[in-house]
Amino acid sequence: MKIRIPDSLSGGQQQRVAIARAIVNEPRLLLLDEPLGALDLKLRQDMQYELIRLKNELGITFIYVTHDQEEALTMSDTIVVMNQGYIQQMGSPEDIYNEPQNAFVADFIGESNIIPGIMLEDKLVEILGAKFPCVDTGFGRNKPVDVVIRPEDVDLLAPEEGIIQGVVSHLIFKGVHYEMEVQANGFEWLVHSTDLFPVGQQVGIHVDPFDIQIMNKPESEDEEALGVNE
Repeated sequence: MKIRIPDSLSGGQQQRVAIARAIVNEPRLLLLDEPLGALDLKLRQDMQYELIRLKNELGITFIYVTHDQEEALTMSDTIVVMNQGYIQQMGSPEDIYNEPQNAFVADFIGESNIIPGIMLEDKLVEILGAKFPCVDTGFGRNKPVDVVIRPEDVDLLAPEEGIIQGVVSHLIFKGVHYEMEVQANGFEWLVHSTDLFPVGQQVGIHVDPFDIQIMNKPESEDEEALGVNE
């Protein structure tokens, strides 16, 4: 049998050795601090699946620290999002992504359109001068808020069918979808769609009320950092 010292192994093999050394004593809790940060994308994805398999088979609780949002969503049963040492939100990956509690969480976990708005009344918000129905309540009347809309939740239609109108200014093919930027009412909307709208085309923008997330607008950076711990 050929014996190889760790320094002669590839990055992925070295990580496997390090993980094996950590779990050989059957710990109840394993802390992983950005363990895959130095690996290339394909190897990092392979290691993610391997770690998930180990966690499920061994029943060890993993505390996994990462700045990679996609990795956090892939690896976790429960995510804790922190900002300047304060917990912003804790929940399942689905809750964190679909129901962010503030603009920091929405922007950190995935791409988002974060737009200043005015909550006119329950279930009605003004965005860039246009009125959008939503499902949120309890924010008061005529109150400044942050509005969060995920790129995949923006529907591009014929100009006359949208709540507001804009022009496609940028287009990238991402494989599973097109990523577009749409200039509308002074704001650059980020849009992900499987439908192609070429640069220069006029479009209408529509968003389903259930896909509009309303956030309290923090009055300072300190208040934003305090988040749910305030």
